[in-house]
Amino acid sequence: MELDGRVAVVTGGTRGVGAGITRAFLRAGAHVVVCARRPPDAPLEEAGRTAEFHPLDLRDETAVTAFFDRVAQTCGRLDVLVNNAGGTPYRLLGEGAAAQHARVVALNLIAPLTASLAAHGPLTAARGSVVMVGSVSGTRPSPGTAAYGAAKAGLENLARSMAVEWAPDVRVNTLLLGMVRTELSHLHYGDDDGLAAVGRTVPLGRLAEPSDVGEAAVFLASDRAAYVSGASLLVHGGGERPAFLDAATVNTVDKES
Repeated sequence: MELDGRVAVVTGGTRGVGAGITRAFLRAGAHVVVCARRPPDAPLEEAGRTAEFHPLDLRDETAVTAFFDRVAQTCGRLDVLVNNAGGTPYRLLGEGAAAQHARVVALNLIAPLTASLAAHGPLTAARGSVVMVGSVSGTRPSPGTAAYGAAKAGLENLARSMAVEWAPDVRVNTLLLGMVRTELSHLHYGDDDGLAAVGRTVPLGRLAEPSDVGEAAVFLASDRAAYVSGASLLVHGGGERPAFLDAATVNTVDKES
């Protein structure tokens, strides 16, 4: 197992994408500690292992520092930090005050920075790695979630700078996620028919499952990625079909014999 004996922290690891990452790390043999403001509905278990849960508000720097000190002390080491916690409501820029948008940036950019700084010491001692959970929203226009997109763009850049500053002791990489099917997908894409319709817009024909993200995170955290740092791995099923292809009046090419 790729992560046998390793200790990993997954922020926001109790549901959705975070739960998929947690379960993948458990399958890979890691001891997983998850933190979030609310506990999971049921213990996260996989392959005979159960993730350890601690309540934590990642926006509280003092609490975050104390949490990572406790993990390093009780577990004896820290090998992987997965900065997964984040998210945003749908809100057009003109419909929210600056302070509301700033809170989105704080959760999706400042909180991962806070966690990474708090974990830096034990990660360095273990020659470990950080996996940032980014989004394709940070690579293209993100109407309705502009502050989120801006934060995710910043997160990817932060990871690249961290990869240089913290080398060679700590590797830092980013997963750039497309659309993922979670328990909250219906809030964005509607009923099952809506989810299927959205999935058909993806070249691979479906939305990602949390387990897909989890396996990619395990790869970046494992020794198989020992020479991968400062990288961004797209997990988006091939991306989005360019709109001009559907708008074009000619979509075939005559071939000369």
